[in-house]
Amino acid sequence: MALGESKTFPLTFPDDYQAKDLAGKTVQFEVKIKAVEAPRLPEIDEEFAKSLGVPSGDVSLLKADVRTNLEREVKKRLHARVKNEVMNLLLEKHTFDVPTALCDQESHRLAEEALSNLASRGMNVKDIPVEPTWFLAQAERRVRLGLLVAEAVKKHELYAKPEQIRAVVEEQAQSYEDPADVVRWYYSDTQRLAQVEAMVVEDNVVDWVLANVKVTPKTVEFDELMASN
Repeated sequence: MALGESKTFPLTFPDDYQAKDLAGKTVQFEVKIKAVEAPRLPEIDEEFAKSLGVPSGDVSLLKADVRTNLEREVKKRLHARVKNEVMNLLLEKHTFDVPTALCDQESHRLAEEALSNLASRGMNVKDIPVEPTWFLAQAERRVRLGLLVAEAVKKHELYAKPEQIRAVVEEQAQSYEDPADVVRWYYSDTQRLAQVEAMVVEDNVVDWVLANVKVTPKTVEFDELMASN
């Protein structure tokens, strides 16, 4: 297709499509090409460095900043991977019935969160059917993990210390232009601090588990790590 060209084609929705009024039906989609673009790599020079927030235009400073940001992102992603492995291990080793009421409550919260995310993208969610039952499996996992983490924290006194919370806040603030402002922003709201505290508690549980299991190191390629969610 060329710029300005339109095309109409049929598309059949799956039989198990979430919107029941569209499931299994064939509809006509119209597409129009509004723009044709291609990526172009810029020259890594003084002008480019200035455009990315390096006032002096020093390319070496830009590269150092990029390296620091990449190292921070790598650390974050590795931590998330390890944490996920630990949580999966906890679930694997502990099977028990979880309260139905808690699962229902969490599935409703997840449904509301999904609608909120759609609304934030500019979608009209009034006529979008989002059933809490779609999130039951995810809700059960979250409730089970929450109970396991809470029990581990209580039994092994893995509570978040003020200095741990401060360290996490300061680390997250480093990726912003004015870290001090970000730190003040966190400490100006008890709810924000509570979210950081919950993260620290989970990290304490992860550290405790890693200290009490056999850990086998595994090398992960950079591209694979950065491509993962």
